[in-house]
Amino acid sequence: MSTPETIAEALLAGYRGDPRAQHIGKRYLPSRDEAIAIVQLLLQLTFPGYHGRQDLTEANVGAHVREVLHALTTKLEAQIELCLCYRDESHAEPDVPRCHDAAGTLARTFLDRVPSLRAQIVEDVQAAYDGDPAARDLDEIILAYPGLLAVAVYRYAHELHELGVPVMPRIMTEWAHAQTGADIHPGAKIGPRFFLDHATGAVIGETTDIGADVKLYQGVTLGALSIPKDARGRVIRGTKRHPTVADGVTVYANATVLGGATVLGEGSVVGGSVFLTHSVPKGAQIAMKPPELAVRAAPSGPAPGSTQG
Repeated sequence: MSTPETIAEALLAGYRGDPRAQHIGKRYLPSRDEAIAIVQLLLQLTFPGYHGRQDLTEANVGAHVREVLHALTTKLEAQIELCLCYRDESHAEPDVPRCHDAAGTLARTFLDRVPSLRAQIVEDVQAAYDGDPAARDLDEIILAYPGLLAVAVYRYAHELHELGVPVMPRIMTEWAHAQTGADIHPGAKIGPRFFLDHATGAVIGETTDIGADVKLYQGVTLGALSIPKDARGRVIRGTKRHPTVADGVTVYANATVLGGATVLGEGSVVGGSVFLTHSVPKGAQIAMKPPELAVRAAPSGPAPGSTQG
């Protein structure tokens, strides 16, 4: 029977013998908890009165916004600095003053974009209302729809991704994935008025390019047909692996669309459970043939095991 001491020694030997999946002897690592806190502050600025304080009035909303912005700025600058130093530390000794200065610039650039990001997300709310007859009002969508949460967090993370901030954008979208069941990579490009209906199980890969007024249902995968590898069998990164979805496309539940060369033409409709690996033209409608169903009539007489009086 092992003792706590022998177990500890075995673990320590494993740490020393394998550098993977351990962060010992290093100084810089972004905080998952702080990245999520940044998301929650952004949600407060995007949806005032819904997230965070619910007693906002014209008299106190200004002070509230400034207070949230101050907290957001502090956390954002600190986490971006950690992200930049973390990236440098994997190659060489980080230049901490450079990371600090760059973090301030990137944080200010991101914050400058928050008002336009909010306007874009509000259009996503409207797209959800316009596209879902079950929605009673915009309040219900903001408070309850997982697809909206996933898309809002994606939009924050995508801006940070575009600014070159490592790690944190992925932490943000994977938190949203855990909350909503929708997996949207922050590198994907998604146009305005995007509606992700039901959300559960939807996957949007890193190099996906989605136009305006697109609607996806639950379980849709916009994925890679294959993963290219180099001569040594290593995955080649930075290639276009995921589909392009033009304006006005609808993709119904559990459809799978794969490949970097695959284009869904403007206004096309992809039916449920379709598996598609080639492009389709503008206005096309793609559907599976109806399956052949076998329906047996219920046997007449008493059910097996029943008794008759």
